Amino acid sequence: MKKLLLATIYLFSLLIIITGSGCKKTTTPTDVPTVTTQDVMLDVTSTTAQSGGTITSIGSSAVNDNGIVYSSTNQLPTLANTKVSSALITNSYTFTTNITALTANTTYYVRAYATNQFGTGYGAVVKFTTSSTLSSLAGIVTTIAGSGSPGFGDGFGSGALFNNPGCLAVDAQGNIYISDTFNNRIRKMGPDGTVTTIAGNGTAGYQDGPSGSAEFYAPAGLTLDVSGNIYVADFGNNVIRKISADGTTVSTFAGNGFAAFVDGAAAKVAAFNGPAGVAFDSKGSLFVVDQNDNVVRKISKASVSLVAGSLRPGYINATVDSVKGVWGYFRHPCAIAIDANDNLYIADRGNSAIREITPAGVITTIAGGPGQTALVGLPSGLCIDKLGNIYLTDETGQVIELTAARTLYDLAGSANVAGFADGTGTAAQFNQPQGIGIDANGNIYVADNNNNRIRKVILTTVNNN
Repeated sequence: MKKLLLATIYLFSLLIIITGSGCKKTTTPTDVPTVTTQDVMLDVTSTTAQSGGTITSIGSSAVNDNGIVYSSTNQLPTLANTKVSSALITNSYTFTTNITALTANTTYYVRAYATNQFGTGYGAVVKFTTSSTLSSLAGIVTTIAGSGSPGFGDGFGSGALFNNPGCLAVDAQGNIYISDTFNNRIRKMGPDGTVTTIAGNGTAGYQDGPSGSAEFYAPAGLTLDVSGNIYVADFGNNVIRKISADGTTVSTFAGNGFAAFVDGAAAKVAAFNGPAGVAFDSKGSLFVVDQNDNVVRKISKASVSLVAGSLRPGYINATVDSVKGVWGYFRHPCAIAIDANDNLYIADRGNSAIREITPAGVITTIAGGPGQTALVGLPSGLCIDKLGNIYLTDETGQVIELTAARTLYDLAGSANVAGFADGTGTAAQFNQPQGIGIDANGNIYVADNNNNRIRKVILTTVNNN
C-alpha cells in the first residue's frame, strides 16, 4: 500500500514538472545589428565621396554584409537604393566606403548598414552635396619662421628661434601671437615676418608685473579681446594671465595658482587645473578649456562658472542641466573656438572628437569620437573662419578642414607621419602640429611644435582626374 502511494505521488509530481516545463516559452534571439553612420563626409568632389560607419552590436548572429546605402531621391535610403559593401577595418568594427559615379551639384542622403541572418540595421542619415567640379581642397604649406632647432632668438624668418611653440592666435591686422611653450614666453610675428618677444623672461615661474620680467610656466592657448589685450592660458601655473594691449604689463586675470576645481570670484577664489585653451564670445565672456579637470569654464563679470563637463574623463553627449547635475563628459579637452552664433567648439583630444556646445547647452559630437578615431586623430588646435568652416590640427601629423556643410578634407600632411617638408597636400609633413589660426584673407598658420617652426597653409584646389 505504501509503495503504491509513493508511486502515485511520484507520477503526479513528474506530471507537474513535465506539464510546467512544457508551458515555458522558448524565445529565439532575432536581433539585427546596430550600426552608426560616420558623422561627416570625406573628400567630396563632383563625382566621388567617402563615408562609413561603426558596428556597435552584431545582434544575434554574425554580420554577413555591411557598408553604406545612398540615394538622391529617398531621404531614408535602404538596401533597395544604391548599396556599396565595405570590408571591416582589421581588429575593428569600423568601415570606410568609397562612393563613385555621383552626379555633380547634387544632394545625396547616405547611411551605414549592417546585415545578419535576421535582418539589416541602419545608422542615422547624413546629407551631403557634391561639388560642381572634380576638384577638391588641399593646402600649400610653407615655412615662415623658425629654423627647426630649438632655441630662443628674435628675428626674421629662419633667423627666429622657438622651443616647442604650442598655440597661436591671429589678430585683425595679421599679427600672429605665439605661446613659445618651453621658452616660457609670448612671441609676436608681424605681417612682415619679424618675430619679437612681448612678454616673459624665459624663466619657468609665476610673476606678474612688467612684461620683460614677468614669468610664465608652459603657456598654452591665447586669444585677444576687442581692445587688443592678450589672454593666456598659463597651463603650468593654473591661471589665466592678461597682457595689456600696449604690451607693457602682465597680470593675473583669473585663478589662484593652485591646481583644483573651484568656481567663484575670478581673482584669488577660482581655481583651474591645467587651463589649455581660451576664447571670447560675442558678449565678452571668456571661455576656458580646463584640460586636467575635463571641463569647460566661463569667466564673466569677474566670476568663474562651469559650462560643461565633469571632473572625471568620459564621453557623453547631453543637454546641460545644472538642476539635474547633467554636464556631459570630455576626455582631456585642449582647445576651443567660438563661431559668430556663440556656439563653442572643443578639441576633445582624448576622445578623438570635435564637440559642439550650443548657447542652450546642448553638447553634440560633430566629427570623430569613439569608433571613428581615424577621422580627426588627436585634435590639438582649432579655429573658425567667417563662413563657419573649422580648421584643426591633428597631432599625429596633419591639418584638416571641417566645412560648415560637415565635410572633412585632409588639407596637408598625413596621419601618423612625423617629419618636416613643405609642399602641397600629403607631400607636406608636420611633427606634432598644435595651435592653428586664420587671418582675414583665409591664410592658415600652424605652430609646428616638434619642428620648432611656424608654418603657413594656403588653400587651393586639386584636380582629381
